[in-house]
Amino acid sequence: MKDDDSRSNMNNDASPSSEQQKMADRWTQGPEVPPSKGNEEAGQPGDDADTLRERQRLAQIEMMDHWIGGVLAEQRRSRRWKLFFRLLMLSLFAVALGLGIYRFYAPSEATPAAAHLARVDVNGVIAADAPANAERIIEGLRNAWDADSAEAIVLHINSPGGSPVQSQRIYSEIMRLRESGDKPIVAVIEDIGASGAYYIAAGADDIVASPVSLVGSIGVIYAGFGLEEAIDRVGIERRVLTAGDNKAFLDPFQPFDEEDEAFWQSVLESTHQQFIDDVKAGRGDRLSDNDDLFSGLVWSGAQAQTLGLVDQLGSIDDVAREYSDEAEWQNYTPSLDPFDRLTRRFTQTAAQLLGVDTSPSPLRFQSP
Repeated sequence: MKDDDSRSNMNNDASPSSEQQKMADRWTQGPEVPPSKGNEEAGQPGDDADTLRERQRLAQIEMMDHWIGGVLAEQRRSRRWKLFFRLLMLSLFAVALGLGIYRFYAPSEATPAAAHLARVDVNGVIAADAPANAERIIEGLRNAWDADSAEAIVLHINSPGGSPVQSQRIYSEIMRLRESGDKPIVAVIEDIGASGAYYIAAGADDIVASPVSLVGSIGVIYAGFGLEEAIDRVGIERRVLTAGDNKAFLDPFQPFDEEDEAFWQSVLESTHQQFIDDVKAGRGDRLSDNDDLFSGLVWSGAQAQTLGLVDQLGSIDDVAREYSDEAEWQNYTPSLDPFDRLTRRFTQTAAQLLGVDTSPSPLRFQSP
C-alpha cells in the first residue's frame, strides 16, 4: 500500500497541472500536448522511480525544444525582412547609379535628316535651380540652331516668369541667333507667357498665343515682410552685425525707412527699364503706344495682339501646319536626369509647403 501511495504521489508530482500546460503553450506558441501523451509522460502502472524521472526529463526537454524552435523561427523571420530591405535599398541604389552612368555615356539623339520643326520647351518658373534655367534652354536652342534640317525653332512657352538674370540670358541668346542667320525663331505661348517668360518670347521673330492665353506683365516685383513690431512683442532680441551701414537694409526685423525705400525703388525701376528696352528691341515698331503697356498688367492673347505684344492668334498645331501639313517635330530640350528630377521636385514641394522662396535674388520678373 505504501508503494502504491508513493507511486501515486510521484505520478501527481510528475504530471504538470492544466495551468502549467497553458503557460507552457503560450510561451512556446506550440500545439498543446495530447492527453494520451501527457499520460505517457505521467507514467504507466508498474514504472519505477527512475523511469518516471526519465519521462519527466524528456517532457522538459521537449518543452524546451518547442520554445527554442519558436525563438529560432522568429529570428529567421527577422533576418529575412532585414535581408529584403537591404536588397531593396541596394537595388534602388543600383538603378540610380545605372541611370546616371547611362545619362553620362549614352549618345545624344541623332539629328533627323528629314526636314522638321525644332522645339525647345520653357515650362514652369524660370530659375537657376529649376528645369527652366538658362543653361538648359540655351543648350537646346544651340542644338536646334545647328541642326541643318530644322526649318524653324519653336519656343513652346508655358511659364509665369521668374529670375531676371536667367530670363535676360535666354533673351540675349535668342537675339544673337536671330541676328546671325535666316532660320526663323517662333515663340508659342500656351496658358501663360508673363513677365520673365514674355521677356524670353520678345526675342523671337514672331509670337503666337491663344486668344485666352495670359500675356505681358512687363514689370518687376519685390515682396517682403516687416516684422520689427512682432519680434518686440515676442520678446526676442535680434542680433545682426554688418560691415557697411546699409548691408542689412532689407532685414525684415529692422525698420524700412524712406531712404531705404527710395533706394530700393530705384533698383526696381532700373531693372524695369532694362526689361522695357529689351522688349522694344525685340518687338520694334509692332508695339502700340498704350501707356499701360509696361505697367505690369497681364493681358489676354486677343488683347495682347491689339497691343502688338503678340503677332498672331493660334496654337503650336497652327504653327506646324503653317510650315507643312505633315510637319515632324524634334524636341531639342535637354532631358533631365531622373534622380535630379526627383530631388528637384522634392525640394520645390518642401519649399512651397514651408513658404520659402529658394530664389537667390529678391527681384522677380514673375506674374503675381
